[in-house]
Amino acid sequence: MAGGPRRQYNNPIIRWIEYRLPIVSTMEATLGRDMPTPRNLNYWWSMGMILTVALAIQILTGIFLAMHYVPTAEGAFDSVERIMRDVNNGWMIRYMHANGASLFFAAVYIHIMRGLYYGSYKAPRELLWILGVLLLFIMMATAFIGYVLPWGQMSFWGATVITNLFSAIPLIGETLTTWIWGGFAVDNPTLNRFFSLHYLLPFVIAGITVLHIWALHVHGPSNPLGISPKGKHDTLPYHPYYTTKYLTVFGITLIIFAFFVFYEPLYLNHPDSFKPADPLSTPSHIVPEWYFLPFYAILRAIPDKLGGVIMFIASVAILFLVPFLDTSKVRSARFRPIYKQFYWIFIADVLLLGWCGSQPAGGIALLLARLGTVYYFAHFLLVMPLVGWFEKPRAIPEGISKPVIPKERAGFTAETSPEAAE
Repeated sequence: MAGGPRRQYNNPIIRWIEYRLPIVSTMEATLGRDMPTPRNLNYWWSMGMILTVALAIQILTGIFLAMHYVPTAEGAFDSVERIMRDVNNGWMIRYMHANGASLFFAAVYIHIMRGLYYGSYKAPRELLWILGVLLLFIMMATAFIGYVLPWGQMSFWGATVITNLFSAIPLIGETLTTWIWGGFAVDNPTLNRFFSLHYLLPFVIAGITVLHIWALHVHGPSNPLGISPKGKHDTLPYHPYYTTKYLTVFGITLIIFAFFVFYEPLYLNHPDSFKPADPLSTPSHIVPEWYFLPFYAILRAIPDKLGGVIMFIASVAILFLVPFLDTSKVRSARFRPIYKQFYWIFIADVLLLGWCGSQPAGGIALLLARLGTVYYFAHFLLVMPLVGWFEKPRAIPEGISKPVIPKERAGFTAETSPEAAE
C-alpha cells in the first residue's frame, strides 16, 4: 500500500524492485514467511509444499513433452516412442511426468484424509475446503485426459468407455458425447481436443491454487488440536521453523519419487499401454490408473448406466458438502472417540474400493464394491451428522502451548512467556 511501511532488504537489486513494485514482499506474505502458525503442526501439514512442487514438475515436464508430441491418431503413439528414444533426456522427462501424476494424487489424498481427521473443513475454513475439492475435480479431469494422450490400447479404450458414459444423460447425452468426440467415435478430433485441454487445465489448477492459498492465509492453517491460537505463545513464524521441518518430508518424498523415475518407472503401468490403439481389439480388462480405482469401483457397482454415472460424480461431489454434514462442534478427531473409529472404517472402505476397482467386474469383487459404495455414502450422509449429534467429546485443552511445551514450561502464560515478552 502506498505510503505504508515496507520490509527493508539488504540486496540493492531487490530493494530497487521492491520500492517500485512490491512483488517480493507480496510473495513472502503469500508463502507465509511471517504468518503466525500454530506451534503444534505435525508432518501431515507438509503436503501443501509437496503438492506445490508436484504441480511445478507437471507443468514444466508437460511443456517440454508438448514440444515433441504429435496430437494425431496416426502419430501420437509413435511420437511418444520418439520422445523416449531420440529426444535428449526425453525418457526422463516422460517418466517424471507420468510418475509425477501419481505423486500429485498420493499427496492430495493424504491432504484430504488429514483434513477429514482433524476437521480442517470446519468454520471458518469452509471455502478453503471447497476450493480444495474443486481442485480435486479438475485434477481428475486433467489426469484422465492426459492418460488418453499416449494413444495406447488402454488409453484408447479407457477414453471410449468413460466418454460413452455421457450418452446416458437424458436429453443431451448423445449430443454431448458427439461434441466431446468431435465426431461419431473416439478418433483424431477427440485426441486434439484432449491435448488442448490437458495443456490448459494445469494453469487453471495453478490459478485456483493461488485462491486456495489466499483462503488459507485469511484464518491461518488448522492444527492437530483443532483449537485457535490464543496468543503469541501458541504460534511460531512459518519460516524458518516449518520450512526447515517440512524440508525433511520433501527430501524423503524426492528420494521415493527418484526411485520410481529411475528404477521402477513402469511399475504402475498396464501392459496394454505399450500397444498402439486398435479400435478392433478390446482389452479383456480395462483398468484406469490407481488413483481412480475407488471411484471406478463405485461406477461399476451400479448396474444401471445412468445410475453409475450419477454415483460416480456424486462420490467426489459429496466432498463439497462435508463442512455442512459434520454437525460436531469439535474439530479434531483426537477428542472424538466414536468418530475416530468410523474414520478408520472409512479409510479401510476406500482401500477396499480401490482393490475392487482393480479386479474384473464380477464375483466377490463386485459384491464388495457394492457394500463399499453403500458405506462410502453412508459415512458422509449418516455417520457424520448422527455422530456429531450424539457423541460426547473428550475435554479439549485451553490452548495450544500447554500440550506442546514441556511440563517445566507449562506454567507460562501469554504474559509470562518469552515470546510475549518480545
